[in-house]
Amino acid sequence: MTTARSWWRRGDNHRAEAQAAKDAASQAFYELDTAQRDLEISIETITAVDDSPEARRALAGFRSLGEQIDQVSAAYIATVDAHDLDRDELESSAAARARTELTKAKDELDKARAELERFSAGLAPLLGKAETQLARLAPAVERARQSLLAATTALDGVRAAGLKADALAARLAALAPELTKLNEGAGRHGVQETVRRADEVRRKSEAVRTEAERLPEQARELDKRLVSLRTRVQALGNRAEGVEPVLSELRRRYSVECWQDLQQVPERAAQAVRQADTVLAEARRARDEQRWPDATAKLATVRALMDDVDGAVSAAGDRLRRLNEVSKDPKAEVEKTRFAIRDAQRLAMQGRSTPEPRHARPLDDAVARLDRALAALEGRHPDYWAFLTETAAVRETANRVVANIREDRAAGR
Repeated sequence: MTTARSWWRRGDNHRAEAQAAKDAASQAFYELDTAQRDLEISIETITAVDDSPEARRALAGFRSLGEQIDQVSAAYIATVDAHDLDRDELESSAAARARTELTKAKDELDKARAELERFSAGLAPLLGKAETQLARLAPAVERARQSLLAATTALDGVRAAGLKADALAARLAALAPELTKLNEGAGRHGVQETVRRADEVRRKSEAVRTEAERLPEQARELDKRLVSLRTRVQALGNRAEGVEPVLSELRRRYSVECWQDLQQVPERAAQAVRQADTVLAEARRARDEQRWPDATAKLATVRALMDDVDGAVSAAGDRLRRLNEVSKDPKAEVEKTRFAIRDAQRLAMQGRSTPEPRHARPLDDAVARLDRALAALEGRHPDYWAFLTETAAVRETANRVVANIREDRAAGR
C-alpha cells in the first residue's frame, strides 16, 4: 500500500509540474500577444503620419517580427494540443515530456517577447514624432471648423446689413469640398494632409471673416471718398476756369517763350475735369452695385486726373507769380544763385590750396552760365522764364558738386 501511494504522489507531482509549465507558457503567450498588439498600435501611429524610409523600414521590421512570432505561437499551440494533462491515466513520463516541451515553448515565447520589446524601444523617436503630429490633428481640425463658422456668421451679418458680398460668399462656398474631406478624417487622407488642409481652411476662412467684418466700414469710407472727390472735381473745375485770365496776363506782360508751354492748360484741364466727372459717375454705379474693387479703382483714376489738373492749374499761377517776382527784382534770383556757387567753392577749397579740377571746373562753368543768363535779360522783351530755368540749373550744379565733395570725404578720398 505504501508503495502504491508513493507511486501515485510521484505521478501527481509530474502532472502538477507539467500543469505549472503549461500555465507559465500560457502567461508568456498572453504577454507576447499583448506586446505585439501594443507594437501594432505604435506602428499604425507611425505609418499614419510618416512615410519616410525610416518609417517604411520599421513597418518591414514589424512584419518580419510578426512572422517569427506566428511561428513561435504556432509551436506553442501545437505543444499544448499535443499534451492532455487532464487525462486520468496520464503517465509520469508523458507528464515529464509535456513539462519539458511546454517549458521550451515558454522560453521561445519569452525570447520572442524580449526581441519585440527591443524593437519597440528602437521606435521611440519615430513614435514620439508621430504622436506629436497626431496631437496637432484634432485641434487643427476644430480650429478650421470654428473659423469657417465665424466666417459664415460674419457673412450673414453683412448680408443682413444690405451688402451682397457675392465675392466673399463664393470664396466661402469654395471651401465646402475641403470641409467634406476634413470630415472624412485622417484615416482616409492621412494625418499630414489633413493637418495641412485644416490650416488652409482656417486661413482662408479667417481672411473671409476679416474682409466681411471690414466691409461695412469699407462701404462707409467709399461713400465719404465719393463725396470728397465730387467736391474736389467741382472746385478744380472752377479753378481751371481761372487759368485763361492768368494766361492772358502772361501774354500781355511777357514774351511768348515765357508762356507758350502753358497754352494747352485750359483745354487739358477742362477735358480732365469732364473725364473725372464721367469716371466718378461710373464709380458711383459700381458702389451701388457693390462692385467694391471696381469702385475703388475708379476713384483712384479720378484722384490721378485731379492731381494732374491741380498741377497744371497751379503751374500757370505759379509761373505768373515767379515771373512777376523776377521781373521786378532779378538781382534776388542772382544773389540766391551766387550764394549757392560760393558755398560750393568754399567747401571745395576747405583744407586745400587749390580745388580739385573735377570740382572747380563745373563751378567755374556755373559762374559763366549765371553771367550769361543775367546778360540775356538785357533787351526789350527778356525771356525771364529761360533766366529762371537757367539759374535753377546752375544751383543744381552747385548742389551736385557739394554732394560729391562730401561723399568723397566720407569715403576718405
